[in-house]
Amino acid sequence: MSRIAATFAQLKAQGRKALIPFVTAGFPYADVTPELMHAMVKGGADVIELGVPFSDPSADGPVIQKAGDKALAFGIGLTQVLDMVRIFRTQNQTTPVVLMGYANPVERYNQKHGAIASIAGYAQSTGDASPFVHDAAAAGVDGVLIVDYPPEECEDFATDLKAHGMDLIFLLAPTSTDERMQQVAKIASGYVYYVSLKGVTGSGALDTGAVEAMLPRIRAHVQCPVGVGFGIRDAATAQAIGRVADAVVIGSRLIQLIDEQPRGQVATTAENFLREIRTALDS
Repeated sequence: MSRIAATFAQLKAQGRKALIPFVTAGFPYADVTPELMHAMVKGGADVIELGVPFSDPSADGPVIQKAGDKALAFGIGLTQVLDMVRIFRTQNQTTPVVLMGYANPVERYNQKHGAIASIAGYAQSTGDASPFVHDAAAAGVDGVLIVDYPPEECEDFATDLKAHGMDLIFLLAPTSTDERMQQVAKIASGYVYYVSLKGVTGSGALDTGAVEAMLPRIRAHVQCPVGVGFGIRDAATAQAIGRVADAVVIGSRLIQLIDEQPRGQVATTAENFLREIRTALDS
């Protein structure tokens, strides 16, 4: 059982919902991320989504785009992100960490480290793990969400990840068809991430009624837990979503709060905000 599956099983036994905050690695300061991750755990995070900076993040709105640009300017890439996870793991061996990002950094990482060029750089001719999968597992990563990897092309990648104790997580959207949900269900593990809005991160107003209506459709096909994100900005919206979903994912609002904070206040700001969300979810 992966760390993610174990975490969700424990929460279910306790009658609680998972809180999954997202932050961009290397933002707002290049060296703050491991400290920030520990603070998020203190604030009540059950799983951490760590964004891998990329220059063209098609699913992200202006807030996370800006965070990614700043991290890239600091020289933060996938190699540095894996180093941050390693540092975090020296003190925390239990909280799952999910890398969220796009195909380009993963493919480039594999090319630089000698993998055969294919989706995820999977070395199909030898059966070896790709450099990314090998190094992510060694660093202590528990799951991967690659926005622009389609499920129909990811069976080998999913098998590779599972063999190394990691889950492959997919997005579903209000426009997802039953056929697409079935494709995702075949290989997804850990949890699926339901994008509650027709838009990018941080956009629009959350329609909790629409989310509530959609989740039974998803659960008819997908057996793993369902997290909901995009549009969750405060304790009230998190609580409303927590009544129907297995997990609440919150990113853009957290990024906004830590942006422009003095270096010494970043971790405390995140911890205090997430504690409010955690309290609302548990009430």
